[in-house]
Amino acid sequence: MNTLAYDGPGPWILFVPLVWAAVVFGVVTLLRRTVWRGGRGPRGPWAVRGSYGENSPIAILGRRFATGEIDEDEYWRRLSVLDEQFGRTTLDGKGGAG
Repeated sequence: MNTLAYDGPGPWILFVPLVWAAVVFGVVTLLRRTVWRGGRGPRGPWAVRGSYGENSPIAILGRRFATGEIDEDEYWRRLSVLDEQFGRTTLDGKGGAG
């Protein structure tokens, strides 16, 4: 008669810690991709896309226009595309068209 009292649980018992390790790994990975960013700002579907400051694409476009690298037509055409993707902020920090 072969029971657990004589032979033990068998090699399948090693899968239990592997399953728990996979669950913990999955939770940590999910949290790192959505919530934990280490000071790099929010992330996830609620995050505001784009960067605002002197290195934002809109600011770079403004500098290129100011230095004469691009003309006014090209400036407005590119600005409309960047507005759709990154948006613009006003001085009080609220979103808007400017």
